[in-house]
Amino acid sequence: MTGSQDREPTPAVYDHGGGVRSLRVPIPDNPLGHTLVYVVDTDRGPVLIDTGWDDPKSWDTLASGLTACGTSISEIHGVVITHHHPDHHGLSGRVREASGAWIAMHAADTAVVRRTRDARPERWFSYMTAKLTAAGAPEEHIAPLRTPRPRSLPGLSPALPDRDIIPGELLDLAGRRLRAIWTPGHTPGHVCLHLEENHPARLPGHGRLFSGDHLLPGITPHIGLYEDPDDATVTDPLGDYLDSLERVGRLAPAEVLPAHQHPFPDAAARVRELLHHHEARLTTLHALLAEPLTPWQLAERMEWNRPWAQIPYGSRNIAVSEAEAHLRRLVKLGRAEAVPGSEPVRYVAV
Repeated sequence: MTGSQDREPTPAVYDHGGGVRSLRVPIPDNPLGHTLVYVVDTDRGPVLIDTGWDDPKSWDTLASGLTACGTSISEIHGVVITHHHPDHHGLSGRVREASGAWIAMHAADTAVVRRTRDARPERWFSYMTAKLTAAGAPEEHIAPLRTPRPRSLPGLSPALPDRDIIPGELLDLAGRRLRAIWTPGHTPGHVCLHLEENHPARLPGHGRLFSGDHLLPGITPHIGLYEDPDDATVTDPLGDYLDSLERVGRLAPAEVLPAHQHPFPDAAARVRELLHHHEARLTTLHALLAEPLTPWQLAERMEWNRPWAQIPYGSRNIAVSEAEAHLRRLVKLGRAEAVPGSEPVRYVAV
């Protein structure tokens, strides 16, 4: 994710009114700082939207936050996951074990969870090695992946959801109207959740939107290639994201409740900013491709929140995936093409 936070974050436990509260659950060693986990009251007990990272401090924060809300983990009725990433889905399994709660997720992300659980860690390292080699990464970057430590990646044993979130339908939450909006891009099964109820402060607009990572007030979510070692389908995550942004903008919620940073109004204005950001970035990348470049070379030349030399190892992998997603979009738009016979493959503007 890129961008900056533009105001003080919400308190550790915050009452948004109308039976909705949020908890700031920490993400260890991450500049994002925390995930906003939302607690939604229903007639059958509290339901969580996301759960936070699977870490002892995060678990303790979630537990103490629920106590401050007048409930406990054992009373959780259900868990709704916006997407499968470990800072959102990480604690879901522990919550279910402690409470018997159900876990709901979009089928596309449930499929990712299932594949992640079934694949041995070595399979993921082998996949990443091949992927980075094809992207033109230098040998010194690839070498550590050839001798990985067992299970050194987060989220390799995520909880398998037991309910599907069906796009366009209301979730089964007694006494609430929460509709699922499929917003792929950040992940193939990312969902936003539209609370179709009057805003408790009577702000103008149509209810409230739990936006996950899809729509954030001061940063842009990472849009990279969908990772699947066993699926060679040529996807267009950035195209998916841009289409999803326009869909959310048309909802015109009174307030957006994101998974990071802080709530904000005027979703349509933020959507316009993000659409402009990505179009400007595609234009910049198109100019960079005046000479043939591999995805790695393109990532080195792209603008990030710090110079390339200061970007940590793991973040470089994310950056390359984002470069590849933008390349896919340019190719689909007919603004770039692969250079025939190049290995690793290079792309050039057309």
